[in-house]
Amino acid sequence: MRPQPTRTVPKSGTTENIESRIIEAAKQEFIEKGFEQTSMSDIAAVVGINRPTLHYYFRTKDKMFQAVFASIVSNFLPHIDAIFSKQEPFEKKLGEIIDVYFDIFTANPLLPKFIIGEIHRDVDHLIDTLYILKFDQYLHHIGELLQQEIDRNHLKKVPLQFIFMTFYSQLTFPFLSHNLSKRLFFHDNPEEYTRFLAEWKQHIIAQITRLLYP
Repeated sequence: MRPQPTRTVPKSGTTENIESRIIEAAKQEFIEKGFEQTSMSDIAAVVGINRPTLHYYFRTKDKMFQAVFASIVSNFLPHIDAIFSKQEPFEKKLGEIIDVYFDIFTANPLLPKFIIGEIHRDVDHLIDTLYILKFDQYLHHIGELLQQEIDRNHLKKVPLQFIFMTFYSQLTFPFLSHNLSKRLFFHDNPEEYTRFLAEWKQHIIAQITRLLYP
């Protein structure tokens, strides 16, 4: 029999707080183990409730997965959308967007690995979940804002997929390779690695600026 998880989510009695605790516990389990290796029993044990109570809130693991992704997406997409809509230089917007992602990944360092794992495990399931959450509408809006800048000749005409690949590869790899990079280059010194991330942020801004500016 697989041992039950030992960590727990802080308890509170209201329906809303129980649901929040379930989502937080599910997020911890999904990020650490992936969707397939996480069981409803694991999540119930972390929250400190039985499975019938868990099923009262979320009838299936898919529904819970959607709720977890919604909680993750809601932490950053509205902020990014608002930043893109500001009337300020693009470089400043880019720095603010990177700050949002760095804050999310610093608080959830296994999140990039989890997303990559789900892409490899079942990309259709991941995409279906993102469509249910209307993630495509956010991407479409951001694409429109970039296109407006291109039409005004503020930015070069660069395919959106080039921008996407360049930005996210440079953004996520330091977190995906955190343990290796910290050991190889920074002697396991967390302060040095934190300083490196601050410098890496400026590197991303420089790379995207070179890609986009005429």
